[in-house]
Amino acid sequence: MGSSFSRASTGLVFVVAGLLHYAAPAAYEKIMPPYLPLHRELVYLSGACEVLGGLGLFPKRTRTAAGIGLILLLISVLPANVQMLLDARAAGKPSWWTALLWLRLPLQLALVAWVRTVSRSRD
Repeated sequence: MGSSFSRASTGLVFVVAGLLHYAAPAAYEKIMPPYLPLHRELVYLSGACEVLGGLGLFPKRTRTAAGIGLILLLISVLPANVQMLLDARAAGKPSWWTALLWLRLPLQLALVAWVRTVSRSRD
């Protein structure tokens, strides 16, 4: 039960997070690095990848591919997380907020490890 619950929870988190890209795209556009083009399109693309990856964790036959896709997605959004930190520092946000944003960066590695685990389990 443990690994199937973890996988289902992870899949659901990614599906919900992906749908939020469509519900509130402006929030995601704000953290896009300025050097990237087509911010709205990239927000929608990353949202679609999250939804598809999350759903892909459920069937055994797509689980491994979904895991690889989600790991690549987590790596690809790292610049947006860095941009969010840079913007917060430039705007003089409270130190507790910037500390949370600093902590978010290694969290990406933890998420990569977690996705790898749930996409490899075979129950």
